[in-house]
Amino acid sequence: MVMKSNFWKDKKVLITGFEGFLGSNLTRALIASLANVVGLDIKVRRKETILTSADYKAIKVVKGSVTDYKLLCDVLAENKINIVFHLAAEAIVGKCHSKPLRNFSTNIEGTWKVLEACRNYPGIESIIVASSDKAYGSHKKLPYTESAPLIGRNPYDVAKSCADLIAYSYFYTYGSPVAITRCGNIYGPGDFNFSRIVPDAIRCALSGKELLIRSDGKFTRDYVFVDDIVNGYMMLAEKLEKISLAGEAFNFSDEKPLMVKELVGNIAKVIKKKINYRILNEAKHEIKHQYLSSAKARKILAWRPQHGLLQSIVKTAQWYKQINEHGYY
Repeated sequence: MVMKSNFWKDKKVLITGFEGFLGSNLTRALIASLANVVGLDIKVRRKETILTSADYKAIKVVKGSVTDYKLLCDVLAENKINIVFHLAAEAIVGKCHSKPLRNFSTNIEGTWKVLEACRNYPGIESIIVASSDKAYGSHKKLPYTESAPLIGRNPYDVAKSCADLIAYSYFYTYGSPVAITRCGNIYGPGDFNFSRIVPDAIRCALSGKELLIRSDGKFTRDYVFVDDIVNGYMMLAEKLEKISLAGEAFNFSDEKPLMVKELVGNIAKVIKKKINYRILNEAKHEIKHQYLSSAKARKILAWRPQHGLLQSIVKTAQWYKQINEHGYY
């Protein structure tokens, strides 16, 4: 359940990447909060989204790329946008490694063009740029706090480090009202990327197929339910101007890291189905241990995860079971 606020009524909001996993959940929450949403995506009305026909009727859809500067300027001006959530990205680490040019174009160039378009449009109140825990790169000191250096090395990590720094540059140099989010691994209804461990493990549990674990099973991450992340994004946008949060970055994490094998065990326990898995130990160019402190978000935003892992897996598994009945996988 995403919290509602009167702040959003009639706000004119642009969401880049609105049909993606997080974008679609955020879109639905903002519709429920009576915002006027404009959704920009390189693909629109795709099959793999939780957005319904009613959702599409409630928003304005724009097909296009965040690398199209003129389009961004036109969208902001024509729709008198107040708030921007920049979520559009190449989000799958493996694809970013195999297609670095596409990764760098979307994740870096797309970010500076969104920010430049916003800089040249006077109506913008706040901009939320989706970075990632991967922007930190690999550090021995855990959990990561927002003060940790951004030292990504692999293509996806570097792209997120760069986008993060570009966002800060726009605040520092031009006073842009931009804040940055860095999240743990997000899971929940609406994620059709079965290369990710949570949807793949649930799919294998429901189908009886063997789960292939790319790593040695001991990689450590934190896992955060999508509704908690949506709440965090909306709270940050609401408070950005009110309590002067421009230029700040915030981690969003449940602060309960798990090894991959532990996560798979929890999923099997909740779904009450055995998950047969095979350890491939083939993961390359990935950080082994990474998890975040969200103390800053808890203190400044009063944000806290409202959804525990086990009950959230139940809800997520129910959704995957439902879409499987309609032949989605």
